[in-house]
Amino acid sequence: MVRLNKIYTRTGDDGTTGLGNGERRSKADARVESYGTVDELNAVLGLARLHASGETDRLLARIQNDLFDLGADLSTPDTGQPLPFERLAIVQSQVDVIEREIDRLNADLEPLRSFVLPAGTALAAHLHLARTVARRAERLMVALSEIGGERVSSAAIRYVNRLSDLLFVMARHANDAGKADVLWVPGANR
Repeated sequence: MVRLNKIYTRTGDDGTTGLGNGERRSKADARVESYGTVDELNAVLGLARLHASGETDRLLARIQNDLFDLGADLSTPDTGQPLPFERLAIVQSQVDVIEREIDRLNADLEPLRSFVLPAGTALAAHLHLARTVARRAERLMVALSEIGGERVSSAAIRYVNRLSDLLFVMARHANDAGKADVLWVPGANR
């Protein structure tokens, strides 16, 4: 169980932070940037939940919990060395849930006739913002995985990739199942 009794420790005043395995890294480190962006995504989903209810709110709550799992995964590098605790990592079953939700929600949507602008209802707009943060998190995670000596699990990358797709579908769903999507009109303002 996590216990946080003291909010500030002053250990980060030198520009470093502690990873889950106790290692200190720069706050500008690619790993810290990756899990920090996942945290940002979680906060954006919290804003989206202000406009969600019922099944949508429950799904977003589940995703928020998964994002803490993803943050734990990213903040504890898989070095192959034993840890004094079980390392938390994203697993394929979490990806599978996201894929099932995409398929379920996409079945009710109007077919796309153009690219969708990130607009519409308040919920849709927040979900589109979350989608873009998820894509940035994915790019950062891939960049991290390409750094020598760093590992990012393929399940973690698949999860955030599918999540951005789910957020797109959820945004369309929030726009009256796509009927109220705001479509891009190429060259409309020339």
